[in-house]
Amino acid sequence: MPHFLSVGEVPKKRHLRTPGPEGGLLHEELMGEEGFSGESSLLYHLWSPSAIVGAAPVADGVVASRPPLVPNLPLLPRHLRTPLLPAGGDPVTARVPLLGNGDLTLAWVGANRSSPLYRNAVGDELVYVQAGAAVLESVFGPLAAGPGDYVIVPRSTTHRWVVSEGAPVELLVIEARGHIRPPRRYLSPTGQFLEHAPYCERDLRGPDAPLVDAGDGPVDVLVRHRDGLSVHRHARPPFDVIGWAGCLYPWALSIHDFEPIVGAIHQPPHVHQTFQGDGFVVCSFVPRPYDFHDGAIKVPYHHSNVDSDEVLFYSHGDFMSRAGSGIGIGSISLHPSGFVHGPQPGSVERAADQTRTEEVAVMIDTFRPLDLGPAALAVADDDYPWTWARGR
Repeated sequence: MPHFLSVGEVPKKRHLRTPGPEGGLLHEELMGEEGFSGESSLLYHLWSPSAIVGAAPVADGVVASRPPLVPNLPLLPRHLRTPLLPAGGDPVTARVPLLGNGDLTLAWVGANRSSPLYRNAVGDELVYVQAGAAVLESVFGPLAAGPGDYVIVPRSTTHRWVVSEGAPVELLVIEARGHIRPPRRYLSPTGQFLEHAPYCERDLRGPDAPLVDAGDGPVDVLVRHRDGLSVHRHARPPFDVIGWAGCLYPWALSIHDFEPIVGAIHQPPHVHQTFQGDGFVVCSFVPRPYDFHDGAIKVPYHHSNVDSDEVLFYSHGDFMSRAGSGIGIGSISLHPSGFVHGPQPGSVERAADQTRTEEVAVMIDTFRPLDLGPAALAVADDDYPWTWARGR
């Protein structure tokens, strides 16, 4: 994270014996990235966060196993229709993997109940809230999220998603194998957002109060690791942090606070970049003025990004360049490297007199090919690859 927060009761100096409110000493936990040479936070627990009394692999059937992904063969552009995916379950164990490679898994979930306590030890997670609302409760405190919010959950953060009864949420989830951060070109050497950045510290939200549960245990935490899933049984509830300070914590950014960059002619996609990960980037397309040169091609011209597979999640609005293709709200398009993609027939002409685009979309560009899950193939529109040939 680019800025420091101090939340709750934090001693004046770090790494000194500190009495706790219930007697005894507080237990420090230094949570840091890159061997503690990157961002970190220091958390103060009432009880030892290492005190586990049991551990076991997750038994078959307790959490649905994830079937293997398969290559995109034959190589085709794909249109995945998330409204056709089954809904129900919780935001963690009910995720449906759609696309993935060695750097990330892209999943969808329509959840109607709260999740168990969970810790992803593989990488950071980025959760985009398409519909509904939920609260991310973590060792850092609560963080509310609603439609259009991106939520970053750092690797190995113990947390759960709380969903109100009768108020389901729809979430697009990126499970990374590394870290997810603001693009480096937006930041100064010391981590401040620069003037050309399309968002800044004022747009970010972090936990603002501890979430203290000093109750009795034991309490189970589901842990995702590189070999699957395990359950750690903690002697005490993990939400016993009375204060923390540092630059590593969950945070949220609304896509509606992303300030678009526009020009007289069409700007390349990287001007919309919002996050960077290991092996991928995430971009935000939001309502903005169209290109204002008299002869501008206002929708994306045909292009071939030879190093990337391009994924677009169509969140809200009017997607002029995809008109007539069947794409709509909740659609996901996959345009793989090796396929030259561009506007649907007639889109350039229809956009000529338009002054604005009202689309809201999330783009993920990966630098390694994406494979497909069985659920993606089940909800794919078989007609989509041929829609550019209509009216030729």
